[in-house]
Amino acid sequence: MKPLWSESAQIARRDELRGERKTEALIVGGGLAGLLCAYWLREKGVDYILAEGGRIGAGVSAKTTAKITSQHGLIYSALTKSLGDEKARQYLLANEAALQKYRELCRDWDCDFEEKPAFVYSTDDRRKIEKEVETVNKLGGKAEFTAETPLPVKIAGAVKFANQAQFHPLKFIRHLAQGLNIYENTFIRRIEGRAAFTEQAKISAGRIVIATHFPFLRFSGGYFVKMYQHRSYALALSHAQDVDGMWVDEKPDGLSFRNYQGLLILGGGDHRTGKQGGGWRELRDFAAKNYPAAEERFYWATQDCMTLDGMPYIGRLAVSAPRLYAATGFNKWGMTSSMLSGMILSDLLCGRENEFAGLFSPRRFRPNKQFFLNGLEAATNLLKPSGRRCTHLGCALKWNKEQRSWDCPCHGSRFGEEGRLLENPAVKGAKV
Repeated sequence: MKPLWSESAQIARRDELRGERKTEALIVGGGLAGLLCAYWLREKGVDYILAEGGRIGAGVSAKTTAKITSQHGLIYSALTKSLGDEKARQYLLANEAALQKYRELCRDWDCDFEEKPAFVYSTDDRRKIEKEVETVNKLGGKAEFTAETPLPVKIAGAVKFANQAQFHPLKFIRHLAQGLNIYENTFIRRIEGRAAFTEQAKISAGRIVIATHFPFLRFSGGYFVKMYQHRSYALALSHAQDVDGMWVDEKPDGLSFRNYQGLLILGGGDHRTGKQGGGWRELRDFAAKNYPAAEERFYWATQDCMTLDGMPYIGRLAVSAPRLYAATGFNKWGMTSSMLSGMILSDLLCGRENEFAGLFSPRRFRPNKQFFLNGLEAATNLLKPSGRRCTHLGCALKWNKEQRSWDCPCHGSRFGEEGRLLENPAVKGAKV
């Protein structure tokens, strides 16, 4: 199981950090969010170190479908209802700004950047789509309604955003990482005060950014109840179809489509980590029915952090930890969210104002149905009799037969058959 992107982009290896070092800013995590934070800190003249536990770009950033868009499902109707027009408009402006930054950086970087329209479709609710179009245009965006689609799926309607983009994420990271102060195989296991520790190093820093997908500090900021993790699956098919854009179902368990160099990337089969879902079987059944001549070239799975209100957490990690910062909860829209993280956090670490910082602050907390579901899931699995426990907060692990892993339904940590750590927030393996 290897993602499409890993086959066509090689990234130079970096040394491991050993001994003691001091820096103004430490970034923990070498995915796209951490790398963009490092890039913008360098541009602003800040001394920094980026520490990655494995290889940069080898985690979730290598498993994305790499859509760069300000269209995040039917987010604008939801935000207008829950937060009002002004904050929904800010969300739109922020993600449009992130998209523009990609355009500027990709002008001179060979990363297969293409401008494409983005579509969110519904198979059964035309009014829901019409409402989103009306809302986006009211907020100052440009959205169109269409009932036509090249997909082998009957739709009630779709929201179209023109001039969005897609690219090769690892080719982008290869350019982005050039000249950055990066250390690989430098796994931060704990943070104490102003210092972070690996088994071989101590890094003292004035401020620390946790860009590790799900923050690995157990209780700071309450992320263990503010987020859960969600798995999704992808196939790359040859001899399938050119869908002329990026398409995604508005339903959480729907399908997504985009092309890359003659391949169709088909996504879906989603479910909460530790639960059951359609997985690759659902995608392969769909492909066999609708693209019988197609050949499966790649397949992979990924994992996303889902927040209570559909917006990422970017800013100070917690009120009780003023020198710690976080970038997490990207809700399956990691490309623009990663760019926003770099832009916002680099400003905050420089003591500068950022017009979007308040909107994405991790200090916001709005209990809703999902909050109570997260709490119920945690309570159920903490009390469940089991000898196989997650090393994050002790929830009972569940066996994932298809991927042969032990998965935590509380917060999404995953472990191999022998207990080797696969996905955080756990920082060590489990006894299975």
